[in-house]
Order: sequence, then C-alpha cells, then structure tokens
Amino acid sequence: MADITASMVKELREVSGAGMMDCKKALTECGGNMEEAIEFLRKSGAMKAEKKASRIAAEGICRTAIDGGKAAVVEVNSETDFVAKNEVFQTFVETVARQALKSEASDIEALLAEKWIDDESKTVKEALVEKVATIGENLNIRRFEKVEAPVVVDYIHGGGRIGVILGAEGADSDAAKEALKNIAMQIAAMNPQYISRDDISADEMDKLREITIDSALNDAPSLPKPILQKLIDRAVCDKLWGQPDIEAYEKEKNNKFLFNFLSEDAKGKLAALAMEGRGAYIADKIFSGLVDGRISKQLKEICLLDQAYVKAEDGKQTVAAYLKSVSPDLKITKFVRFETGEGLEKKNEDFAAEVAAQLG
Repeated sequence: MADITASMVKELREVSGAGMMDCKKALTECGGNMEEAIEFLRKSGAMKAEKKASRIAAEGICRTAIDGGKAAVVEVNSETDFVAKNEVFQTFVETVARQALKSEASDIEALLAEKWIDDESKTVKEALVEKVATIGENLNIRRFEKVEAPVVVDYIHGGGRIGVILGAEGADSDAAKEALKNIAMQIAAMNPQYISRDDISADEMDKLREITIDSALNDAPSLPKPILQKLIDRAVCDKLWGQPDIEAYEKEKNNKFLFNFLSEDAKGKLAALAMEGRGAYIADKIFSGLVDGRISKQLKEICLLDQAYVKAEDGKQTVAAYLKSVSPDLKITKFVRFETGEGLEKKNEDFAAEVAAQLG
C-alpha cells in the first residue's frame, strides 16, 4: 500500500477540484495512482450527481459570450442562491457560455456530449458531474441559444438573474452599438416577446383576439355601459339574481362603485350572460372597438419596437423611433432573453423548520 502524502492529495485536488477528503480516499483506493484516482473521482462524482439529480435546481445564473458577430447566452441552475453567488460556480457557467458559443450543437443533449472546452479529456456532462460533486448541489445546464449578426451585444442584469443577447444590421458605429446596448437593457427590463407586430403569426393574433374577447366578456364591470346595462336589465327582469343583489342594485345603481355591493354570484351570472351572447357581442361595433383597443395595448407591451423607450425624455418615444434617431438603417434581427428559473418549480425553503428537523 503506497503512502498517501499531503502533496499527492494537493495535486489531485488541484487537478480535479474535489474536496480534500474525497481526494485522499480516491488515492487510498487506487494505491496512489493519480490517473486511476481521477477516474475514481469521476465515477464517484457521477454517483453523487445521480443521487442529487432529483433535487430541485431552480436558482442559478445566466451568462453570455461574444466572439465577433456571434453571441451565446446560457442558463445554468443550482439549488440555492448561495451557490449561484459562488465564484467557482460562476466561473463554470462562464465556461459553459464559451462552450455554447463555439458549439455546433442544436440541443442540450448534443452539447453535453461534446468535449469540454477547457479539458478535452472529458465531456461537458462529465465536467458538470464533477462540479456537482465539488459544489455539493444538483446543477443543471438548462438551456442555451445563439445569435449571429453583423453587430451583436449582450447584457447581464441582476448579477446574472437575466441574460440578453441582441443581433442587428445596418449600422456598426459606436453610437449604434451604444443604442443596441440600451435596447438590450430595455429587453431585460420590459420582457418583450417579439421584435415587431410583423413577427406575430396569423394564428397567434387569432389566439390573442380570442383570449381578449373572452377576458372582456368575463369582466362585466369593464364592458361598455350600453352592453353592461342590457346584461343587468336581463339579470333583474328574469330574476337571475337573488333578491339581495336586486335590492343592492336598485339602491346603488347610480353609484360608480356598484359592483362593490354585488355578490360574486351576481357578477358570475353577468359573465355567463355575456358569454351566452358572445356571437352577437363580437359583431357589436362598440364591443369590437373595446377589444381592438385592448389588443393594441397588449401589442405595445409585447412588441419591442412598439414599447415606449425606457430612457425617453418625454416618456412617449418608442423604441422604433429611438433606433431611427440613431440611424435610419439600424435594424434588430433577433434577440434572446433568459430569466433564471422562469417556468421552473421553486423549492419552498423554511430554514427554521429544516434546522429544527436536523436537531431532532
């Protein structure tokens, strides 16, 4: 049995990134053979990673990488915000971003199977497994996306909570790049879904209209007064409302806060009546105007070029107008916005209860 010296443990720790006791155990199990010990740690790390794989990892950070006219953004998740702030973890995510930028992979599985950019003796998945063993939490390379354009910029917000990459064409002056950086910040803050209305398909517009119509009909207080009054008259005349609601209406019908005096059941019956006459209301010019107005408002929120530019001095200038003022030829071709943990189940942490449970 070979003697395991402190210098051997130190060397293995520097090579593998594993903990001191794990390195000592690996060297002991492998009779001091450094290469076998590294393989032992990899297998050991894989087992630890497998045990941790079922644990929720919804924290983490986003990072970006740029090279010429290419940009990539990645999201890597951890279990806790504490690890997300760890320098070792952050360095790892930055490397994953560089990996994604150089990669030809089209999905996570293909990316994980590639040779690790910092050490081609292992795959990206093996590098991830080793990091799980080192850090002690479940980690997950969740997603990546790239942009390629004549001009690309990136922006990281909140220490990595949000990552944005943006591609454009038509101008590459310093002023144009500064403007695009400002728009990347806009994207981080305002979360648009499209560049312009032209990017919304006919099916998506039809779906948006359907949702807006149903939402309006189910929200009786917001309906145009002529339509609302007809619904109320029918509810009262046909005695669809209970007596207390009818009496409340007769007493408060001129009160602009009328709906504060009606029961939830009464409001529900109005919504049901509105949905019953859906076809007729869709053809009604007044109702159609309300729907068109609400759709227009939504488009101004979800379409980048229609949004009010957040730095506009008058508070009204749109992003499209701002870009045109910088250069008439400047055109955004694509953007990607990642927000850490969006769509993932979050772990409800009760540290007091956790400590109490550990104490017995």
